[in-house]
Amino acid sequence: MPGLLERWGCQPPGRGAMVVQVMKRGSRPHILGVDDAPFIKRQSAPVPVVAVAMEGHDVIESIALGEFPVDGDGATEYLATWIAGLRTRPMLQAVILGGITIAGLGIVDVTALAERLGLPVLVVTRHNPARSELAAALKAAGLPDRLTLLERIPQAYGIGEGLYLAHAGVPRVEAERLLTATLGKARLPEPLRVAHLIGQAIVLKESRGRV
Repeated sequence: MPGLLERWGCQPPGRGAMVVQVMKRGSRPHILGVDDAPFIKRQSAPVPVVAVAMEGHDVIESIALGEFPVDGDGATEYLATWIAGLRTRPMLQAVILGGITIAGLGIVDVTALAERLGLPVLVVTRHNPARSELAAALKAAGLPDRLTLLERIPQAYGIGEGLYLAHAGVPRVEAERLLTATLGKARLPEPLRVAHLIGQAIVLKESRGRV
């Protein structure tokens, strides 16, 4: 039986292979930003997840809504299946996440996600992510089985002031080029920033704070 990517017309790389989709200089990449909405700890309702596809930093092409349970298991599988099924998947050249977790402690194996989608995956944050704090949170929540996922998370490094990048499925120079092509008015990539704003509006009825 064909795998998920084959059914969507995509050829997945071999296990451990690097996914390289080189962007021509001067071109405008099509990138999907994914972020979860605000939520209350231990809420029973699933958390909205927003995906925004953009060309470059100023053209929104598609918006999709999903959901994931608070601290749910299988975050990587969920994102891989959801993104692969989006109408905009064939045009995408990368996926940008606002961290390695969704809906609390749902850990995303960034390397596995890149392999499953056949796309580079970038993780962009304003602060240097502390794995030790996440490891402590997993232990406190009774989820020590997820600690092994942290070992597969690519190391983040600083990009200018107040921006950190980790990436999988693409060399560093290409990851930085993709990131730069998505920057507009803010330090965050526009696909991720817009997804964040939409997520806040869904839950809070209006976006708040600095984005």
